[in-house]
Amino acid sequence: MGKKIATVITDLFEDVEYTSPKKALEEAGHELVTIEKEQGNTVTGKSEGTKVTIDKGIDDVKPEDFDALFIPGGFSPDMLRADDRFVAFAKHFMDEKKPVMAICHGPQLLITAKTLDGRAATGFKSIQVDLVNAGAKFQDKEVIVCQNQLVTSRTPDDLPAFNRESVKVLG
Repeated sequence: MGKKIATVITDLFEDVEYTSPKKALEEAGHELVTIEKEQGNTVTGKSEGTKVTIDKGIDDVKPEDFDALFIPGGFSPDMLRADDRFVAFAKHFMDEKKPVMAICHGPQLLITAKTLDGRAATGFKSIQVDLVNAGAKFQDKEVIVCQNQLVTSRTPDDLPAFNRESVKVLG
Protein backbone atom coordinates (compact mmCIF):
# COMPACT_ATOMS: atom_id res chain seq x y z
CA MET A 1 0.00 0.00 0.00
CA GLY A 2 1.52 3.30 -1.12
CA LYS A 3 1.97 6.21 1.24
CA LYS A 4 0.52 9.71 0.78
CA ILE A 5 3.42 12.18 0.88
CA ALA A 6 2.98 15.90 1.54
CA THR A 7 5.46 17.83 -0.61
CA VAL A 8 5.97 21.42 0.53
CA ILE A 9 7.36 23.47 -2.34
CA THR A 10 7.44 27.01 -3.69
CA ASP A 11 9.33 29.02 -6.30
CA LEU A 12 13.10 28.62 -6.73
CA PHE A 13 13.16 24.98 -5.60
CA GLU A 14 16.15 22.98 -6.86
CA ASP A 15 14.58 21.23 -9.87
CA VAL A 16 16.32 17.84 -9.70
CA GLU A 17 15.83 17.67 -5.90
CA TYR A 18 12.10 17.54 -6.63
CA THR A 19 11.93 15.63 -9.92
CA SER A 20 14.36 12.83 -9.01
CA PRO A 21 12.82 11.86 -5.62
CA LYS A 22 9.31 12.31 -7.08
CA LYS A 23 10.12 9.75 -9.78
CA ALA A 24 11.69 7.31 -7.30
CA LEU A 25 8.82 7.62 -4.80
CA GLU A 26 6.11 7.28 -7.44
CA GLU A 27 7.86 4.26 -8.99
CA ALA A 28 7.76 2.70 -5.48
CA GLY A 29 3.97 3.18 -5.47
CA HIS A 30 3.65 6.34 -3.37
CA GLU A 31 1.54 9.43 -4.07
CA LEU A 32 3.00 12.96 -3.85
CA VAL A 33 0.72 15.90 -3.11
CA THR A 34 2.29 19.32 -3.72
CA ILE A 35 1.41 22.00 -1.16
CA GLU A 36 2.03 25.76 -1.37
CA LYS A 37 0.09 28.89 -0.38
CA GLU A 38 -2.74 28.38 -2.91
CA GLN A 39 -4.09 25.39 -4.83
CA GLY A 40 -3.56 25.81 -8.59
CA ASN A 41 -0.51 28.10 -8.27
CA THR A 42 2.39 27.27 -10.58
CA VAL A 43 5.85 27.29 -8.99
CA THR A 44 9.10 27.37 -10.96
CA GLY A 45 12.44 25.70 -10.28
CA LYS A 46 15.58 27.81 -10.07
CA SER A 47 18.00 25.82 -12.26
CA GLU A 48 15.94 24.39 -15.11
CA GLY A 49 12.68 26.32 -14.84
CA THR A 50 10.67 23.17 -14.08
CA LYS A 51 7.00 24.11 -13.62
CA VAL A 52 4.94 22.43 -10.90
CA THR A 53 1.20 23.01 -10.48
CA ILE A 54 0.22 23.01 -6.82
CA ASP A 55 -2.31 20.36 -5.75
CA LYS A 56 -3.38 21.91 -2.43
CA GLY A 57 -3.16 25.17 -0.52
CA ILE A 58 -1.68 24.98 3.00
CA ASP A 59 -5.02 26.09 4.50
CA ASP A 60 -6.80 23.20 2.75
CA VAL A 61 -4.72 20.38 4.25
CA LYS A 62 -4.08 18.85 7.65
CA PRO A 63 -0.80 17.05 8.43
CA GLU A 64 -2.86 14.15 9.85
CA ASP A 65 -4.02 13.40 6.28
CA PHE A 66 -0.49 12.43 5.19
CA ASP A 67 1.89 9.57 5.94
CA ALA A 68 5.13 11.44 5.26
CA LEU A 69 6.70 14.82 4.42
CA PHE A 70 9.11 15.61 1.57
CA ILE A 71 11.02 18.93 1.48
CA PRO A 72 13.00 19.60 -1.74
CA GLY A 73 15.92 22.02 -1.52
CA GLY A 74 16.84 25.25 -3.28
CA PHE A 75 15.54 28.60 -1.97
CA SER A 76 12.05 27.12 -1.50
CA PRO A 77 12.46 25.88 2.12
CA ASP A 78 13.89 29.24 3.24
CA MET A 79 10.86 31.05 1.81
CA LEU A 80 8.41 28.53 3.26
CA ARG A 81 9.86 28.80 6.77
CA ALA A 82 8.90 32.48 6.88
CA ASP A 83 5.25 31.28 6.94
CA ASP A 84 4.19 29.90 10.34
CA ARG A 85 1.63 27.60 8.69
CA PHE A 86 4.38 25.62 6.93
CA VAL A 87 6.53 25.56 10.07
CA ALA A 88 3.65 24.10 12.13
CA PHE A 89 2.85 21.63 9.33
CA ALA A 90 6.46 20.34 9.25
CA LYS A 91 6.65 20.21 13.05
CA HIS A 92 3.70 17.79 13.17
CA PHE A 93 5.57 15.15 11.12
CA MET A 94 8.65 15.37 13.33
CA ASP A 95 6.64 15.35 16.58
CA GLU A 96 4.59 12.35 15.40
CA LYS A 97 7.72 10.50 14.18
CA LYS A 98 6.32 10.21 10.66
CA PRO A 99 8.87 9.87 7.82
CA VAL A 100 10.44 13.20 6.79
CA MET A 101 12.73 13.47 3.76
CA ALA A 102 14.69 16.73 3.41
CA ILE A 103 17.51 17.42 0.97
CA CYS A 104 20.06 20.25 0.64
CA HIS A 105 18.37 23.36 2.14
CA GLY A 106 15.26 21.35 3.06
CA PRO A 107 16.28 21.01 6.73
CA GLN A 108 15.93 24.82 7.09
CA LEU A 109 12.19 24.28 7.58
CA LEU A 110 12.92 21.72 10.33
CA ILE A 111 15.39 24.12 11.99
CA THR A 112 12.72 26.82 12.18
CA ALA A 113 10.25 24.24 13.54
CA LYS A 114 12.81 23.54 16.33
CA THR A 115 12.66 19.78 15.70
CA LEU A 116 16.31 18.80 15.13
CA ASP A 117 17.70 18.92 18.68
CA GLY A 118 19.55 15.65 19.27
CA ARG A 119 18.75 14.31 15.79
CA ALA A 120 21.41 13.10 13.36
CA ALA A 121 21.18 15.09 10.12
CA THR A 122 23.06 16.51 7.16
CA GLY A 123 22.43 19.33 4.70
CA PHE A 124 23.98 21.75 2.23
CA LYS A 125 27.34 23.22 3.28
CA SER A 126 25.92 26.70 3.87
CA ILE A 127 23.43 25.44 6.51
CA GLN A 128 25.82 23.15 8.44
CA VAL A 129 26.40 25.73 11.18
CA ASP A 130 22.63 26.33 11.37
CA LEU A 131 22.05 22.60 11.84
CA VAL A 132 24.63 22.43 14.64
CA ASN A 133 23.19 25.55 16.30
CA ALA A 134 19.73 23.92 16.13
CA GLY A 135 21.12 20.98 18.16
CA ALA A 136 21.44 18.50 15.30
CA LYS A 137 24.25 15.94 15.36
CA PHE A 138 25.66 17.03 12.00
CA GLN A 139 27.40 14.45 9.81
CA ASP A 140 28.97 15.25 6.43
CA LYS A 141 27.69 12.15 4.58
CA GLU A 142 25.66 11.60 1.41
CA VAL A 143 22.64 10.44 3.40
CA ILE A 144 21.76 10.26 7.09
CA VAL A 145 18.81 8.21 8.36
CA CYS A 146 17.90 9.07 11.95
CA GLN A 147 15.66 6.72 13.97
CA ASN A 148 14.33 5.16 10.73
CA GLN A 149 12.28 8.36 10.31
CA LEU A 150 14.32 11.39 9.21
CA VAL A 151 16.22 11.17 5.89
CA THR A 152 18.58 14.05 5.00
CA SER A 153 21.11 14.60 2.20
CA ARG A 154 23.46 17.42 1.13
CA THR A 155 23.33 18.04 -2.63
CA PRO A 156 21.97 16.72 -5.94
CA ASP A 157 25.03 14.43 -6.09
CA ASP A 158 23.53 12.57 -3.11
CA LEU A 159 20.18 11.90 -4.82
CA PRO A 160 20.75 8.18 -5.53
CA ALA A 161 21.37 7.53 -1.81
CA PHE A 162 18.61 9.96 -0.73
CA ASN A 163 16.06 8.32 -3.02
CA ARG A 164 17.08 4.79 -1.97
CA GLU A 165 16.82 5.55 1.76
CA SER A 166 13.60 7.54 1.38
CA VAL A 167 11.92 4.59 -0.34
CA LYS A 168 13.30 2.24 2.34
CA VAL A 169 12.01 4.36 5.28
CA LEU A 170 8.54 4.44 3.70
CA GLY A 171 8.65 0.64 3.66
